[in-house]
Amino acid sequence: MTDTRSDLLDILTASLGAQQVIRDPDAMESYLVEERRLYRGAALAVVRPGSTEEVALVVRECAKAGVAIVPQGGNTGLVGGGVPYDGIVLSLARLDRIREVDAFNATITVEAGCILKAVQDEAEKVDCLFPLSLASEGSCRIGGNIATNAGGVNVLRYGNTRDLVLGLEVVLADGRIWNGLKGLRKDNMGYDLKNLFVGSEGTLGIVTAAVLTLFPRPKSRTVAFIGCASPHATLDLFDRLRRRTGDQLTAFEFMPRFALEIVLKHAAGAVPPLGGWHEAYALIELSSPDPAIDLRERIEAVLSEALEAGIVEDAVIAASEAQGEALWHLRESLSHVQRLEGGSIKHDVAVPVSKVADFIVTATRACEEALPGVRVCAFGHFGDGNIHFNLSQPVAMEKAAFLAQWERFNRIVHDIVHDMNGSISAEHGVGLIKRDELVLYKDPVALDLMRTLKSALDPQNILNPGKVLTLEAELPPALP
Repeated sequence: MTDTRSDLLDILTASLGAQQVIRDPDAMESYLVEERRLYRGAALAVVRPGSTEEVALVVRECAKAGVAIVPQGGNTGLVGGGVPYDGIVLSLARLDRIREVDAFNATITVEAGCILKAVQDEAEKVDCLFPLSLASEGSCRIGGNIATNAGGVNVLRYGNTRDLVLGLEVVLADGRIWNGLKGLRKDNMGYDLKNLFVGSEGTLGIVTAAVLTLFPRPKSRTVAFIGCASPHATLDLFDRLRRRTGDQLTAFEFMPRFALEIVLKHAAGAVPPLGGWHEAYALIELSSPDPAIDLRERIEAVLSEALEAGIVEDAVIAASEAQGEALWHLRESLSHVQRLEGGSIKHDVAVPVSKVADFIVTATRACEEALPGVRVCAFGHFGDGNIHFNLSQPVAMEKAAFLAQWERFNRIVHDIVHDMNGSISAEHGVGLIKRDELVLYKDPVALDLMRTLKSALDPQNILNPGKVLTLEAELPPALP
C-alpha cells in the first residue's frame, strides 16, 4: 500500500472511527462478491459513514488521494455494478433514517440506506402505499434501487423507480452536496438534474437521500392465475384486461410451462394452480383504493369472454387473501428454483409490449436451434415489455461448458431485441456484465453524450469506475 493510500485510511479512521473503516479481509468478504457470484473484487477498505456530511468527507478525501469509490447499498445487484476494484467500498447501510412522512403531500423522505421493506412499512403506517416491490425487498436498499432504476412487479400500474422519485440529495465527485430534496410534482427551474442520477449506477454521484411518491393504499385486491395456449394468446388477454380495467390492472406476469414445472418441483408449499397443463400462464392482480369496487366481478367478466373466444383455456381466481398469496408464491419462487436446474444464462431485456409474444417465440426458437436441449425460461413483466429471457442448461450438459456459451447466446438474444427496437438492459442495470454489450447496441451519439456527462461530473473517474461505460485509461475489470 502506498503512503497516500495509507494516509487516506488513517484520515478516514480518525474521522469516522475505527469500527466504521473495515480493513480485515474476512470482514470485507461479503462486500466483494456480488449476488450471482460471477465476479469477485478487491478493496482497500469498506467505509461506513453515518450521515450525508460523512459521505461528503469520504468523497473529498478519496478525490484528494485519487482513490476510487464504489457505493454499495444492500449488494443485491445482478450485473456486477457494486463490485469494487481496489479502492474504497462506501457502504450506505448506516444512512437508514426516515426523515419525513407527509401523507397529505403523498411523499416520504428517506435516506439511501433504508431497506425497501422498511419504506413500504412506514408508508403503510399512514395508510399509504410505496409501490416499488422486488424479490429482494427485505434486503435491498433505496439508494441501490434509485441507482439502478429498479423495476419490479408493479411497474405496469406505478412505473419504475424513476417515476417514484421527486427529489434527491447527492454527494458529487468533488465532495459537494447537491440538495434537491423537493416534494414537487411540477418544477421547471432548469434542467431536471435528478434524472441524471437515477439509473446511473453510482457513476455520476452518490445518492444519500430521496423524496419518494406515495399512493393510496389498495383496499380491494383480486389475484388470478390463467392458463393459455401460447404467448400470443396471453398477450391478447392482457390487451382485453387493460382496455376493460384501466389502471386497476396492477400486475400482469408471464410464465411458460417450463417455469411452472420447476416451481412445482422445487418450491416448498407450491401446489398446481390449475387442473391440467398449458403452454403459457399469466398471474394477474387487480387492485383499487375503493373497497366498494367488486374487482372479482370485473375480472370474471373479462375471463368469461376470453374463454368463449378461445383466448383462455383455464383460470382460477383467488377466493381469499391466503389463496392470492399462494398464487403469487408460484411467480416469486421462480428466480430461486431456476438455480436448482443447473447453469443459467440470463438476459434482462425489454421490447415494445406489442412485440413481447413475437420476441418470446422468435428468441426461443433461435436458442433451441442453436443448442438442442436448452430449456428456455422466459418469464416476467408482460405488461411493461420486460422479459427475463433465461436459459437453463440441457440436462445432460456440464454446467461449465454451458456457461462458456454465454457470449454466443448474448448475440442471438440481443440481436433479436435490437431488431425489435428494444433494450438489452430493462431493470437490472448495465454494471460490468453488459458494459461491453452496450457499445454494440447503444446509439453512438448517446454513448458520446454519456461519456461527456461522466467526464464533466467525475473528471477523475473515481466514482464506480469501469461500470456502465468504458473510458480511456480504464481500470482492469474485476476478477471473475
